Amino acid sequence: MRFDTGPIAVAALFATIGMSPLASAPALAHCDGLDGPVVAAARGALEAGDVKPALIWVQKADEAEISATFDRALAVRRLGPQARELADLHFYETLVRVHRAGEGAAYTGLKPAGRDPGPAIPAADRAIETADLKPVMALLEKKVNTGLVERFRQVIEARRHAGDGVEGGRRYVAAYVRFIHYVERLHEGAVGPVQGHTEEPAAATGHAH
Repeated sequence: MRFDTGPIAVAALFATIGMSPLASAPALAHCDGLDGPVVAAARGALEAGDVKPALIWVQKADEAEISATFDRALAVRRLGPQARELADLHFYETLVRVHRAGEGAAYTGLKPAGRDPGPAIPAADRAIETADLKPVMALLEKKVNTGLVERFRQVIEARRHAGDGVEGGRRYVAAYVRFIHYVERLHEGAVGPVQGHTEEPAAATGHAH
């Protein structure tokens, strides 16, 4: 028995076997690390006795909370080395928590220094430092091409056997969904707004599959 493998048939199979769309992976960031840029700004602010380097990492509505926490930290730091350490840590945690809230991200605690953030974040940081985007473009192009080619290969191979009964159809649907959602996420990432402290101009959103 053969199955139609067109988009309508795929949608029907998708609904019939109860497969849910792939959930988006949580965004990774290094702003919650002890060696990240937010904590570095907090350290600099405390050492200089000036809150402004920390304030740039939060939204205007959060300035009062950060400034008040900063003032308390400065006062507690004068009580001795142990108090200084605790005051600094509390200020780091507050700044990171508020910063992440401004990005729409959950705060799960400060992360230790030395984590491996993967290749993308260091490449992006180096691009900013060197004003050279080419290495980032090359990295992304390689990763995207590899991901596309592999998922496309899988869906084409599965399509050849999609009509070989229900299990063959299910394997095709699984490969189809992986490929379509991969392409969709890439497109949305390229054209959609990025969450941050200020909203980017509105862009067209992808079609929910």
